[in-house]
Amino acid sequence: MYRDVLNLSVVTFNSVWGDKEKNLNRIKGYIESAAKRGSDFIVFPEMALTGYDDEAEKPFEEKMQFRLSETIPGEATDEIEKLTQQYGVYVVFGMPEKDAASPTILYNSLAIFSPEGLVGSYRKMHLPAPEPNWAKRGDKPFILETPWGPVGCAICYDSYCFPELMRYYASKGCRLYINSTALAKCHGRALGSATLEAAVIREGIYIASANLGGTDLYNEFWGGSSIIGPSRKTWEPYYFAGHKFTDGIACESEMFTATIDLSLATRFLFKDNPSVQGTDWRPEKYIAMYEESLQDAKFGK
Repeated sequence: MYRDVLNLSVVTFNSVWGDKEKNLNRIKGYIESAAKRGSDFIVFPEMALTGYDDEAEKPFEEKMQFRLSETIPGEATDEIEKLTQQYGVYVVFGMPEKDAASPTILYNSLAIFSPEGLVGSYRKMHLPAPEPNWAKRGDKPFILETPWGPVGCAICYDSYCFPELMRYYASKGCRLYINSTALAKCHGRALGSATLEAAVIREGIYIASANLGGTDLYNEFWGGSSIIGPSRKTWEPYYFAGHKFTDGIACESEMFTATIDLSLATRFLFKDNPSVQGTDWRPEKYIAMYEESLQDAKFGK
């Protein structure tokens, strides 16, 4: 039987753009602090290791993301691995990943650790502008196995605009979903909190969202890291820790920690409903619908 009660931390992190050494040192400090405060699982934002913003005018080989990219495993992940082993914690943080087999191919990735060390990487499957300037799309979801059950991992655009990934994770038993994000003010006020709150209600799961906060190179990031889950009130989300993206103080650098009870994650759409002889969620029908879309001459136009 899986454990239910988890100490979880999310970090609003103001990456120093282009200063990997300084960011890595701060990530390590937050991990140590969170572990000493009893956290089992610590989540950092998308591209926390290097900063996010792209210099569109520069050729690929001169871009910060290319210059500071590393393979996974690599030097940065080796340092974090030692800490997760020392403190017995799970850690997720974002970085530009260099493909070991093809060093000119980069991914916007999460490095994912357990108390045993590095588990692997999740490569962002959906890329908004300007990320295709330097990154390739990943192709596979990533489920982290923990004593609290499977945990689904995703990055930013994956979460706000493509519910298929979150629903896949929920269908596989995930009660907790990681949203490592770089949501900037240029994306508007509604994209972040509205979609995550709707997902908590719809999927009946917890979401741990860690966002960049403050100025990167030129973008202002909302901050608003949070731990959101099912409320005792019907069809409502509850903020166990942190802020909504648009709260006035959301961009402040801060770590938020909460003790959550994953037994409250109902995942009700994905459980057997005898009245319909199956689940309310109907993947076999959606598969047929998507296949029809792919075959339609108007697809992609």
